Amino acid sequence: MPEAYDVDGRKVFRPDFRRHSGFKPTFPAGRFLSQDLKCWCTDIDDMRRFLSQCKYVSDQEQFGKQDYWQPPEQFEQSKRGDCDDFALWSWRQLLHLGFATRFVVGAAGRYGRGHAWVTFQNNGKAYLLEPLRARIGSTLPRLSAIRYKPRFSMAWDGKAISYYEHDPKKLLTASPGWFALSVEWAFYWTRFWLRVLPRLPLVLVYKIFGMKPRGEASPQ
Repeated sequence: MPEAYDVDGRKVFRPDFRRHSGFKPTFPAGRFLSQDLKCWCTDIDDMRRFLSQCKYVSDQEQFGKQDYWQPPEQFEQSKRGDCDDFALWSWRQLLHLGFATRFVVGAAGRYGRGHAWVTFQNNGKAYLLEPLRARIGSTLPRLSAIRYKPRFSMAWDGKAISYYEHDPKKLLTASPGWFALSVEWAFYWTRFWLRVLPRLPLVLVYKIFGMKPRGEASPQ
């Protein structure tokens, strides 16, 4: 949705860490690319299965720090982290799968400012991947992208790291295709809740007693 999301941005030497608190890597950027991982996924569904087993934990709770970007190999072992940890690991996996991909920071709906996610290109189209929503399913309706406001992104071409700054955009309700996108969004979430609601009581019982449902770890 190019009218709502600045995918490409403009290339900059590096983000201004002093003015924009959301982009403050704990280590030099190359550190997040240099170490090998033990788990290499074969496709995006494989990534989703791994991420579904991971738990969101704030940096304050896990490390006693306000902000700490875990290297992907560390996150892979602990399976615990916040949005930037989930996103950095996903970024590494998408690079390994051969996609042109970006690690992105910005703001996103209920996640607020300082959120992180990933974008990638495939067959001439741009996709937004939200690692924290892996348990929901393999896709989300396109209208969900309007909640994401990229500020900076980081790319790796196999030789060098590049940084990009993104401009805010607003989606006008009069835009062509708005109605079709709204129908797609409503149909997706109606179907999702019709599938999930009957299973919620059982999931809550398992959660209360510390058990795991057979098969999936959560409603899919």
